[in-house]
Amino acid sequence: MKLYGAPGYGSAITEGILALAGIPFDYVDVSGFETPGPARTHLYVVNPLGQVPAVVLDDGTILTESAAIALYFSAGRPDLAPQPGHPDHARFLRLLVWLVANVYPTFTYGDDPVRWTQQAPDELRDSTDDYRLRLYAWLETQIAGPFVLGTTPGILDIYLSVMTTWRPRMAWFSATTPKIAAIATRTRALEILQPMVVRNGFSDD
Repeated sequence: MKLYGAPGYGSAITEGILALAGIPFDYVDVSGFETPGPARTHLYVVNPLGQVPAVVLDDGTILTESAAIALYFSAGRPDLAPQPGHPDHARFLRLLVWLVANVYPTFTYGDDPVRWTQQAPDELRDSTDDYRLRLYAWLETQIAGPFVLGTTPGILDIYLSVMTTWRPRMAWFSATTPKIAAIATRTRALEILQPMVVRNGFSDD
């Protein structure tokens, strides 16, 4: 199995999920995929949208979209996510889709605002950043710890361990959403995730 990714990008989420699950994979580094060149060409073969993560299963099946990948690998794995019938299954699905449908798009449109508007890119960046802060403030009210769904780490914790390394970064989370910050720090400290943490250059600075 191959995981196409780039350090610091959303592929780190899939990398962490696979590590937590104990699923071996070959990492295909496509750093620089956002600009024309060999990395982009290589990535486009498996994902014509030119996005990471992209997973190629041993039988050649291609998976994209982090939530789809998460759901695929968590099926039958209660250690990764509550399964159907579990009291927390609905909550898991709600928060997973909430993250990818609400928080994630603020980076899609805010990271490179000129791609979407030539007239007011700074305003787009500022508005998506501000909206993200409000989203995280709401999420803080929905969790208790030590992990998102209780006492053991799972897929949602992997998401937070990665996404808190992006804007507004850990200093803001520590000061404003301490429960999210604690979960992210606790998850990044897991021994099984250290190869992912090191590859992606994550820290709590």
